[in-house]
Amino acid sequence: MKLIDTHAHVNFKKFSADADQVILNALNNETGMVIVGADYKTSKRALDLANKYEKGVYAAVGLHPVHLEDITEAGEDGREVVRVRAEEFNYDNYEKLAEFEKAVAIGEIGLDYYHLKLSADLENSKKKQKEVFVKQLLLARSFDLPALVHCRVAHDDLLATLKKFKEDYKEKIPLDKPWGVIHCFSGDENLAWEYFKLGFYISFTGIITFSQQWDDLLRKMPLDKFMVETDCPFMTPEPYRGTRNEPVLVAYVAERIAAIRGVEPERIAEISTENARRFFGIS
Repeated sequence: MKLIDTHAHVNFKKFSADADQVILNALNNETGMVIVGADYKTSKRALDLANKYEKGVYAAVGLHPVHLEDITEAGEDGREVVRVRAEEFNYDNYEKLAEFEKAVAIGEIGLDYYHLKLSADLENSKKKQKEVFVKQLLLARSFDLPALVHCRVAHDDLLATLKKFKEDYKEKIPLDKPWGVIHCFSGDENLAWEYFKLGFYISFTGIITFSQQWDDLLRKMPLDKFMVETDCPFMTPEPYRGTRNEPVLVAYVAERIAAIRGVEPERIAEISTENARRFFGIS
């Protein structure tokens, strides 16, 4: 594989009709992928898809913070509609999924306070997210797997939680390899270095192809601390913005980083793929 899309949701409904075709298109273009779960159903689906392929397709299993409580929005008729159904985290169920050989990470896990603005009990909702996050970090460490971490409007709490976890469980944290990644990195340069110091990578999506917000960071970041991803079906890069994203389009993320750093795209592809192989422990 010349490239690895380190965070893809080909297991989501947007791909229900053609997931295998999308996967094969990527593989035929020498692009592998990690298919990432957001709840038990999509985590199992990620494994089911990965198990179909001998090489190049892997899975991550985990419970996304937005799935910890119902999320309601106004429907077309003005009535509230439940967009996300709450799932109670069951350690044993996810542990069984993590036992599969194709499970190479625990994720997507983390903190997301964006949708909590309408929560009836904001502080308890935040507390629950942090408690479940720590349980899943422990699951990752029990299998010596890295964590794929989501963060939205919660970087202060995420950093504090990770720092405390590293101190509390330092004997379980590997010293010779990264133990997590902040996927779809949204912070600034100073925040990136905070995560690097914790032993984390950061990962970039197609957003960098139409926003210059991270250009300085992309120029300065250590080349052994980053990966590329699509977060498909979301975050579609230019020149395909506005259409459904797919793993094969991760090449445009690598090309943008190469352009910013003034190197050949093949060089960034080589480095990001080697980083991904080391991160996930795959050949």
